[in-house]
Amino acid sequence: MRRVRALRTAGGLSVRFDLRSVTVVVLLLLAAAVASVVLIGTGDFPIPADDVLRTLAGHGSPSQEFIVNDLRLPRVLVGLLVGASLGLSGALFQSVSRNPLGSPDVLGLGQGSTAGALVVIVLYSGSAAEVALGALVGGLVTGLAIYLLAWKQGVHGYRLVLVGIGVSAVVTAVNGYLLTKADLVDAARAVVWMTGSLNGRDWAQVWPLLIMCAVLVPLVLGNARGLRMTEMGDDVSYALGVSVERTRLLLMVAAVLLTSGATAAAGPVGFVALTAPQLARRLTRAPGPNLLPSMCMGATLLVVADWASQRAFGADQLPVGVVTGVLGGVYLLWLLVTERKAGRI
Repeated sequence: MRRVRALRTAGGLSVRFDLRSVTVVVLLLLAAAVASVVLIGTGDFPIPADDVLRTLAGHGSPSQEFIVNDLRLPRVLVGLLVGASLGLSGALFQSVSRNPLGSPDVLGLGQGSTAGALVVIVLYSGSAAEVALGALVGGLVTGLAIYLLAWKQGVHGYRLVLVGIGVSAVVTAVNGYLLTKADLVDAARAVVWMTGSLNGRDWAQVWPLLIMCAVLVPLVLGNARGLRMTEMGDDVSYALGVSVERTRLLLMVAAVLLTSGATAAAGPVGFVALTAPQLARRLTRAPGPNLLPSMCMGATLLVVADWASQRAFGADQLPVGVVTGVLGGVYLLWLLVTERKAGRI
């Protein structure tokens, strides 16, 4: 039996929470913090963990202040924000579609953001800020196309996934065409961006992503109850007073923005949105979308993957998108086998 607690305030407000889920969130936050400190101390100029903490508190040497605050801290913060955004968007899409395959990776949103970025790189040789804007617009246009094509008296389950797979195939072909039309320099720049990497990330990527999360995360969590009600079916949700399509549309727009913003900041980092919600669900063993655990799991996964990309392969440092792609691909194969054995595909 699950251990559910109720927290009551002096004003009469009562909030129910699952003790196991809260424990998982706390442990994931602790793991993300530890991994972040280790990652900040990792590099050509290694810094012990206690010196990292001292520097973050404002008591480091001038050289440590420069390395930690100017070079490594922004990269880690971008990794945390991108991972959290992808984990939360994956949980939203999987809950709306009621399908563990319903993630931005499978639905083609990452490919749509890539198409927007490639248009800016290949056709206009745009700056980094313009590439980020192109990725954001590309993701929004792709999300709108998927929603409209999947609409038939509402958006449901496998239809959303199948439409997303079809759109993904089309956009992938467009991306390939754009690469063939690019000159050598622009094509090399585009391929590097398409890999998904945290290299060279600075405060210019931190602040827009932080503002986006500060706006969207409370909005999503505030609608978590309505999202959970929709998992019981449209008829039950309407009977409980939930505006089903309005809730779905609002949360899908938020998920598209989260995915597009994360892609604009770090490129298309694959499979975090697919794996984070499923791993969080297995840890909490709780029904429902598990939004907060998924967000914390995504942040932890990406920071750990970034550390692995720098240190697990010797002198050959890999982009973090390569590491998450390999691990996520293995997980996707396992998930497909599991779904087939269960008779769901």
